[in-house]
Amino acid sequence: MTSPTPGKAHRSSASGPVRGAWALLGVFLLAWTVLEMVNHGGWTIPLGILGFIAPDLTLFVGPSGPHEPGQLPRGKVPAYNLVHRPIVPVLGLIVVPFLPGDGPDANVGLFTFALGWLLHIASDRTLGYGLRTADGRQR
Repeated sequence: MTSPTPGKAHRSSASGPVRGAWALLGVFLLAWTVLEMVNHGGWTIPLGILGFIAPDLTLFVGPSGPHEPGQLPRGKVPAYNLVHRPIVPVLGLIVVPFLPGDGPDANVGLFTFALGWLLHIASDRTLGYGLRTADGRQR
């Protein structure tokens, strides 16, 4: 990967097939998330939507500082990178069905939240956005 040009926003240099794979996963996750929302209604709808937008709420966490366009302030990078790693929502999808509750639908809202979260990550990767370096630039 080449270093980004100072002063210009830079997206990931992931190959077309990698971004295409993320896009296919994103389409699958979108369909699954909507299916869960439609089938279960209630709290699954706002939780699925919140799961989709929550990773970018980390942009409001941590100290701000000087940065160039397309670069995150250094203080925001750790939280941003933590919630933009797919392993965290994948673990949620694995663990949530085994949490105690009253009946099989007890934790469907948390499951839908994890689906929305993973959908957000897949969408970012499809569009060329990924994890950030310590100085806030795209990797």
